[in-house]
Amino acid sequence: MRVHILQHVAFEGPGSIADWLGARDATVTRTTLYDAPAFPALDDFDWVIAMGGPMSVNDETELPWLAQEKQFIGDAIARGKTVLGICLGAQLIAAATGARVRAGKEREIGWHPVLPARAAASDELAALFAPGTEVFHWHGETFDLPRGARHLLRSAACDHQAFAIGDRVLGLQFHLETTVASAEALIANCPADLRPGAYVQTAGEMLSAPERFDRINTLMTRVLDTLAG
Repeated sequence: MRVHILQHVAFEGPGSIADWLGARDATVTRTTLYDAPAFPALDDFDWVIAMGGPMSVNDETELPWLAQEKQFIGDAIARGKTVLGICLGAQLIAAATGARVRAGKEREIGWHPVLPARAAASDELAALFAPGTEVFHWHGETFDLPRGARHLLRSAACDHQAFAIGDRVLGLQFHLETTVASAEALIANCPADLRPGAYVQTAGEMLSAPERFDRINTLMTRVLDTLAG
C-alpha cells in the first residue's frame, strides 16, 4: 500500500491514521502544502489522504496551490485511486468534483453527535456510526454534495457531515484521527475559532474526557479498514 498525505499546516497531521498505516507497513509520502506544494505522479501512489486546515478551498488568490491541489485530487479520483478527505480534505474532494463549498450556518467545534442521513440506512460506511455517535469537529464551512455522491451522515449544526463516491472516495467533515495532542495543537494555533457560538465548546470542555479520543481513533481504524476492503 502506497499512501500520499496532503498536509496543509504543520499542526494538522494524520494523527491516529499514522498508527493504522504503520500497522499495514504502508509506504507513506507527503506533500506539505505550507512548505513545498509539489505533487507526485499518479502512478506513484494507491491512496490519497487529504487532511484538514484553517484555510478555505476558495482561497486560491492567497494560496494558488489550492487550484493545483483540487486538480490533483480530481485526477486521482478519475484514475480510481482511494481518496479520503478529512474536514478541509472533504471540502477539497467536493470542490474537485464540481460541488460548491460555502460558509456553514454554524461553526461546529468540539464534541457533537452525528446521525445517519435519511438515505444511508443500508450503507456499509454509515453503518459504522450508531445514531448519536459523538465525534470531534472543527469547521466553519460546509459543502454541497457532489453529483452522484451518497449522503452518509448529518448533524444538528451541519447537514452534510460525510459522503462517499463509489467504493473508493470518502469525505468526512469531522475528525476521527484527532488525539489529545493534536486537539491541543488546534486549540493553541486557532484560538480565534473558539469565540462563543451555539456549537462551539471551550478548550476545557474539549479536553475534559481523554477517553473520547480513544473511541474516535478506534472508529477511524474501522473506517479505514472498510475503505481498504
